[in-house]
Amino acid sequence: MARSLRADAQANYDRLLEVAAHVFAREGADTSLKAIAAEAGVGIATLYRRFPTREDLIEATYRSTTDLLCDSASSLLHELAPVDAMRTWMERFVDYMLTKQGMADALPAILATREGLRLHSREALAGAVTELLDAGISAGQFRADVSSSDALMALGGVTLISGHEHQRELATRLLGLLLDGLAARPGAVPME
Repeated sequence: MARSLRADAQANYDRLLEVAAHVFAREGADTSLKAIAAEAGVGIATLYRRFPTREDLIEATYRSTTDLLCDSASSLLHELAPVDAMRTWMERFVDYMLTKQGMADALPAILATREGLRLHSREALAGAVTELLDAGISAGQFRADVSSSDALMALGGVTLISGHEHQRELATRLLGLLLDGLAARPGAVPME
């Protein structure tokens, strides 16, 4: 019986983080924690037991959304060709940035005070992009002279320009241009 309670508790935890990500993206970090708990189908006491402060919930949501995004690179590569995996991952990155924008007012202070959080995110994102690029290079789909940091910078630029819900179509078009720039071409001049 203790096992099912533990599974229920884990399910509640996961559901709270999933709902928090959606609500923060939609309404911002100052949204009602009571509303998040209600939408997740748990009581406010359950939310506070897991996340004693708003900052704890924001940190956990940020960490969770980062990890989910980064972990998806491997599974996408098992299901799709590298270029299609990269396209899908980049679309997910735009959604990730929309969630992050919802927490934008609170994140700088949290990133400054929670040791290792910023580094964890950077390393996880770089690792995911490296995995996707390497697979595409090995398959002859991506050019070999693009670094993961360059690809992430370009992707970050796309989200700065078009990373708003009402500009989602623009983001998709710009991601297409970015993917086109990553494509391997016979006789292409390497970047210096």
